[in-house]
Amino acid sequence: MAKHTICLIEGDGVGREVIPAARRVLEALGVDAEFVSAEAGWEVFERRGASVPGETLDAARAADAVLFGATTSPSRRVEGFFSAIRYLRRELDLFANLRPARSRAVPGCVPGVDLVIVRENTEGLYVAQERRYGDTAIADAVITRSASARVGRLAAELAARRRGDLAVVHKANVLPVTQGLFLSTVLEEAARVPGLRVRDVIVDACAMHLVRDAAHFDVLVMTNLFGDILSDLTAGLTGGLGVAPSGNVGERHALFESVHGSAPDIAGQGVANPTATVLSAAMMLDHLGEGALARRLEAAVDATLQEGPRTRDLGGEASTDTFTQALIRRVS
Repeated sequence: MAKHTICLIEGDGVGREVIPAARRVLEALGVDAEFVSAEAGWEVFERRGASVPGETLDAARAADAVLFGATTSPSRRVEGFFSAIRYLRRELDLFANLRPARSRAVPGCVPGVDLVIVRENTEGLYVAQERRYGDTAIADAVITRSASARVGRLAAELAARRRGDLAVVHKANVLPVTQGLFLSTVLEEAARVPGLRVRDVIVDACAMHLVRDAAHFDVLVMTNLFGDILSDLTAGLTGGLGVAPSGNVGERHALFESVHGSAPDIAGQGVANPTATVLSAAMMLDHLGEGALARRLEAAVDATLQEGPRTRDLGGEASTDTFTQALIRRVS
């Protein structure tokens, strides 16, 4: 298989620690890749006036995949600033966000969970079309048949490769025009996949069922806001954001990222947990056709979480480097 080009974007805060850790593990695993580094994030914006410089976007487009750390976004409106990850998702047309959640040997994890949330990544309320008239604020939610069809098709095909069960999560009972279009379009796409079990689930009921019996679900597909919220819920069921990977995929490009933020409270202390980034790297390997390496990497993560050492957020005392060294020993 041809050598892969992987673009590494550390970002802000602990991204500068977990991306180098993941690179060391990938190199020890023997991945045949050229690593290209690029910069993005809040601190880049402060220096250069853009959260994603043009050369970073070019590097991401030229790569076979991007491995992304974490970035900071201000809690206030800053003129000219646009979130780096949202910008990359838009410019690379990464229309589906994949958030797997699987039970692992970590504190607080609910047993028996093995599911994937497929989140439509380009529209819904996240088109950021907001306006205010005095004391009234209005936000548009944009749903299109084309975007709903392509994410529905991806989710149905993913479910067919797994356990053959697809839940379409929606709120069409209250929002029959926007959510109704999403629901009907995804159901049409799912009907094209032979043998697939398909059900629609109202989003609030879905949240309850996830808490009560997440093992009941296989693949769930939903619009942007619902996916953003419920995927953090499933991360909470399986050990927290420190062990939660994700991927953003499109027709031509793919970007894989840890779900957690830049964690400025611990940045630079060498205690960040690289698990989510390493598991995101395993997703990236699957995407690149390196399934055997991906399985080895996942097995090494599972063994380390089971036997230790564990990082501070998981009840242990290991530093980022100590945990990374344990992974390297297991994949070498």
